[in-house]
Amino acid sequence: QVQLVESGGGLVQAGGSLRLSCAASGSIFSIDAMGWYRQAPGKQRELVATITSGGTTSYADSVKGRFTISRDNAKNTVNLQMNSLKPEDTAVYYCTCTQVTIARYVYWGQGTQVTVSS
Repeated sequence: QVQLVESGGGLVQAGGSLRLSCAASGSIFSIDAMGWYRQAPGKQRELVATITSGGTTSYADSVKGRFTISRDNAKNTVNLQMNSLKPEDTAVYYCTCTQVTIARYVYWGQGTQVTVSS
């Protein structure tokens, strides 16, 4: 089992910045991709950004150029730097990781609230 704990959410004005962090613990081996999803009220959970163990990143079109995902494999952490925040970025942000052994296991954090005021 892998446990993921997010931190860094909060309330910020439009145009501001926040940095989310996620720390993995437990049976941490064979972790492949790590990433962030978000879910706004009344909407489906959507992918924000992912990063592989080799450092390859991908982003949702809506956050490209504003958000940056990074990862420290030695510390088993993944971060999301969010700049130029917009009210539509308001959501609960979830950290996720994929563990690949004889099967693929996807783990989720409990989520952290990000609220962007206009």
